[in-house]
Amino acid sequence: MTALLAVSNLTAHYGTSQALFGVELMIAEGEVVALMGRNGMGKSTTVKCICRMLPYQGSITFRSQSLNNLQSHQAARLGLGLVPEGRRCFTSLTVYENLIAAARPGHWNFDRVAELFPRLAERKTQGAGTLSGGEQQMLAIGRALMTNPKLLILDEATEGLAPIIRQEIWAAINRLKTETGLSILVIDKSVKELRSVCDKAVILERGQSVWAGSIAALTADVTERYVGV
Repeated sequence: MTALLAVSNLTAHYGTSQALFGVELMIAEGEVVALMGRNGMGKSTTVKCICRMLPYQGSITFRSQSLNNLQSHQAARLGLGLVPEGRRCFTSLTVYENLIAAARPGHWNFDRVAELFPRLAERKTQGAGTLSGGEQQMLAIGRALMTNPKLLILDEATEGLAPIIRQEIWAAINRLKTETGLSILVIDKSVKELRSVCDKAVILERGQSVWAGSIAALTADVTERYVGV
């Protein structure tokens, strides 16, 4: 399989504090990959490096192009679509304005996003700041999709949501996999749901890659050791 994203020997710091110690990660075209680990182990830091929001050492290649010397907006234009932790919608804009703010031509437009998340169609002219947390998360995913990314990155997309909303989000992720073949990097704590949608998993422990392989090979012992509370 062709590597869409290749991360090699990734190290990163926050000031004088080192956060990543040689992370390795590869995502092939059409793959859904889980990036797993307990809180504070480097998952979001890895995403920040991939999206060029944090300086790093090592190598990140996306669509056969090095990201090492690119700015974040240049990386995004190559096809990185980020759904950040905490949603971060433009609360002063309407649902529709949020969706078109960074839209680019391609498969994903308002109608297709509204078909994936009907709630957004119902609230098209409503201010994003008045939405529930789950609706804001749907909006954040829709906004990323409307950039027509080659790789969608979901950073804790179901964190803190009601169970019924979480089920809707997971159902949408499953549809993206089965109906569009979009490559996806998922950070989440729900091992059961990750097993249902992901092809592979990479586990981080204290800023290092400590396990990688097929999701089918991810045993209960491994998850208990590196992911369990």
